[in-house]
Amino acid sequence: MSEPITSTAAAGVAGAAAFKALGGFAAVAGAATVLATIVVMVMTLPRARGEWAVALISTVIASLGGGATVIQYFGVAHWIGSANGAMALGGVYFVCGLPGWAFVRWVFNFINKRRDADLAEVVDDVRESLHKANHG
Repeated sequence: MSEPITSTAAAGVAGAAAFKALGGFAAVAGAATVLATIVVMVMTLPRARGEWAVALISTVIASLGGGATVIQYFGVAHWIGSANGAMALGGVYFVCGLPGWAFVRWVFNFINKRRDADLAEVVDDVRESLHKANHG
């Protein structure tokens, strides 16, 4: 008869191996991305169907791209080997997705306000805004 501690440890190792085999990174990133998208869309309701699609796409890209960048930069991808580490990485993906929709909305609002302006006028507006931001 095997000892309970040994069999529990073996089950934990087997569970971690199954998690990795089933795409652990994808599961963590996917779940966190979905949650970030839901939070963003509930807090800033899209005004139109097209805006809904943009919110969805930008939040997913910000979550996956930003999360992967942060994880790579800090070298913590090995955390996926434990349940707590996987949850922590999920939090990174979640947090990185939150500003994605806000940033895209700001850019589109900026563009829509200058819809009839030519490129030189837009560049002047950007320069003026940056100057005000830097010099109060």
